[in-house]
Amino acid sequence: MSKGKVILSYSGGLDTSVILAWLIEQGYEVVAFLANIGQEEDFEEIEAKAKKIGASKFVVADVRKQFVEKVCFPAIQANAIYENVYLLGTSLARPVIAEALMKVAEEEGCFAVSHGCTGKGNDQVRFELSFYALKPDVVVIAPWRLPEFFNRFAGRKDLLDYAAEKGIPVTQTKAKPWSTDENLAHISFEAGILEDPNTTPPKDMWKLTVDPTDAPDKPETFSVVFEKGLPVKLVLDDQKKTVTDPVELFLEANAVARRNGVGRIDIVENRFIGIKSRGCYETPGLTVLRNAHIDLEGLTLDREVRAIRDQFVTPTWAKILYNGMYFTPEGEYVRSMIPPSQKTVNGVVRAACYKGSVVILGRSSDTEKLYDETESSMDELTGFSPEDTTGFIAVQAIRIKKYGEAAREKGTTLEL
Repeated sequence: MSKGKVILSYSGGLDTSVILAWLIEQGYEVVAFLANIGQEEDFEEIEAKAKKIGASKFVVADVRKQFVEKVCFPAIQANAIYENVYLLGTSLARPVIAEALMKVAEEEGCFAVSHGCTGKGNDQVRFELSFYALKPDVVVIAPWRLPEFFNRFAGRKDLLDYAAEKGIPVTQTKAKPWSTDENLAHISFEAGILEDPNTTPPKDMWKLTVDPTDAPDKPETFSVVFEKGLPVKLVLDDQKKTVTDPVELFLEANAVARRNGVGRIDIVENRFIGIKSRGCYETPGLTVLRNAHIDLEGLTLDREVRAIRDQFVTPTWAKILYNGMYFTPEGEYVRSMIPPSQKTVNGVVRAACYKGSVVILGRSSDTEKLYDETESSMDELTGFSPEDTTGFIAVQAIRIKKYGEAAREKGTTLEL
């Protein structure tokens, strides 16, 4: 007799394939759910694998549009980044996947949800907090936190042995045991030989981007048009090709960056649960669009608005997303602060990708006049009087003079 119907967030990879078989072994009826979030996978092959293992149903939800418009584009508006390096590719996808999964869980009458997140990772937190926000009474089955599961499968070797025993085809091998997670924005690589932070990733590990040393010898130029901080047009091939649909725009930005080796990072980051982790990421299109956006803000965004956004909104939004707190009061509050900061971020950025780098070639805006060419010129005075600076410096110097006087009275000398 079945213990009930469970929906499993299923990728078709090693962990979730083993978990699918294990859940069925425990007596559950399992619906395998896969979000099409832009990963380059054979969905028909994954469906066939799920059904061969024993899933009662396989459901694919196409969430690419929501992913780009609801999460990736706001990340660009906020210039979101974690620990100054990571563009949050995995974190960005989790709220979108969770929302789609819970919708299918309701439709299929599943009393519980399950996932393949490890007991040491961030994703278990991200998914489960989202599940509980979207359906507070949901039951979560997390095999990697259950003794009966993790004592049986102590590591990837055990998973691979079980998969071989059950006839489950997997792409991982004992020679290349790293774990990957892919979506429209990026792909991540973790575990295996990468757990030694001093091990250089092998050249054949990288999937999305051309090795920068093998990239074309000629820079590839393009232009990005922004409206209120959102990329609305990508112009390619010397003005011959224009893309405006959000998903297609993102895909084209990915393509340009990928063939020019842009978007690779290799970091040791601090996971939310307190463990340091080494991860390698390829984030091509998001890197290009974010760099262009940052540049345009220099031309169009008020200094104080930018300072407040950079000091609070950007790091807080990134932290909230990284820690899995998207569906929270603070998440809603901080997201509401992004659009007001972007009202003036309108214009065009010309750029080029070349051997792993994004180079800004120029920027312009027909509507925002914060930059005055004559006012900034070294050759014209226009309405700016150099004499006014004397008073400006005098006011700034009041407290600094007192600081210097106090030092002299104490018999100390200010030094470098």
